[in-house]
Amino acid sequence: MLFSSITFLYVFLPVLAVYYVVPKNWRNHVLLISSLLFYFVGEPVYVLLLIVSSLSDFFHSLCIEKHRGTKKAKIALCSSIAINLGMLGFFKYTDFLIGAVNGLLGTAIPLTGIELPIGISFFTFQTMSYTIDVYRGDAKAERNLATMATFVCLFPQLVAGPIVRYLDVERELHQRSVTLESLYLGARRFACGLGKKVLIANAMGELCAVFRTVTESSVAFYWIYAAAFALQIYFDFSGYSDMAIGLGRMFGFHFPENFDYPFISGTISEFWRRWHMTLGGWFRDYLYIPLGGNRVSRGRWILNTAIVWAATGLWHGAAWNFLLWGIYFGVLLVLEKLVWGGALKKLNGFWKRVYTLPLLLISFVIFNAADMAQLAGDLKAMFGLGGLPLWSFETGYYLRSYAVLLVCAVIGAVPLSKQLWQRFAKTKAGGIVSVAAEPLYVLAMLVIATAYLVDGSFNPFLYFRF
Repeated sequence: MLFSSITFLYVFLPVLAVYYVVPKNWRNHVLLISSLLFYFVGEPVYVLLLIVSSLSDFFHSLCIEKHRGTKKAKIALCSSIAINLGMLGFFKYTDFLIGAVNGLLGTAIPLTGIELPIGISFFTFQTMSYTIDVYRGDAKAERNLATMATFVCLFPQLVAGPIVRYLDVERELHQRSVTLESLYLGARRFACGLGKKVLIANAMGELCAVFRTVTESSVAFYWIYAAAFALQIYFDFSGYSDMAIGLGRMFGFHFPENFDYPFISGTISEFWRRWHMTLGGWFRDYLYIPLGGNRVSRGRWILNTAIVWAATGLWHGAAWNFLLWGIYFGVLLVLEKLVWGGALKKLNGFWKRVYTLPLLLISFVIFNAADMAQLAGDLKAMFGLGGLPLWSFETGYYLRSYAVLLVCAVIGAVPLSKQLWQRFAKTKAGGIVSVAAEPLYVLAMLVIATAYLVDGSFNPFLYFRF
């Protein structure tokens, strides 16, 4: 079930009004039941995975805490990680590995055709971080199974993040309050995300779909496509994160931020401090640092970086383009640190972005390739090696058709408008205007998005693939 759907907005959410009228000690149960129902609507069979994951990590964590500091605790931790990675590997990577073996050895092993459970990459990482934190002594093992299951299954962030660690919500799982202010702030954040998803991401998705159908393409159109897809996935995923954070706030939770205007980054390293921040933080804390981080020899640091970025690529999907995408970023980060990082520091902000943005656009083309043949064709065309003209009639036609949306998307992807509004709202007149304007904005986003959804608009969600 998509957050940006009529069913969610006008059937599922209204039913959850019961959350606010039941006694506080029942609220986790209401969230747990509703979360299981939310997942069941999209994945009736795979809801069992959530139950298995909850039970597994609940009992493993109790065993780890009981035998802390002993070999039994380490065995329990390894068992928990093996079960989580086993589920993830079986459902996500089995067919990829079979295909790789077939290609390498010329065999004809049939693919399993197993469907990928929605959100499995997110909730397995969340539960793994929990048992690891218990093993490290950073978190106490949860002794209430319903509370543990609520953490695992919490529907706002279940299928697409942000990746919420147990430590982020430990206190609120046991004691939280919902005020009129938190309801309003949550609704405002949700409306912002809904607008980003429905009004901008979907429109950029339509342009990307059109790009694949044109008969007279051009080098320029390939770069326009790259920019459109970068904006689509940003507004799609950051919009979904905004909706998740807003919903969490409405139920009394404070989820971590996941995006911080990544396209203003002056380096690739900065980009990854601003893009999908909860995933970057997870790999840093649970893979990169345990491998030794940067407190090792140069050769070992390069190896650590390669491992982390190969894993980051494969986390996004079981396909060669995702692995290449991860390696691409790993190589850039190594080069920034060891080769041209010093020169970058001497550049001003404008020239840093001139350096960064083309590299980011290339990365999104790699990310979105259907297969390696399409990727090779896209990259060749972007650099004028595909026999295409620099410009074409269709390029001009579609650029004019989507010009306003592209400009709005670019403005929305940088913090200037937000900064100007915040500065205005701090003035006496701005404070008065904002009191009336912000509720109207929330209502307008809901009405306009509903109109688009009722009209049956193009409404995919890219990160359901992961």
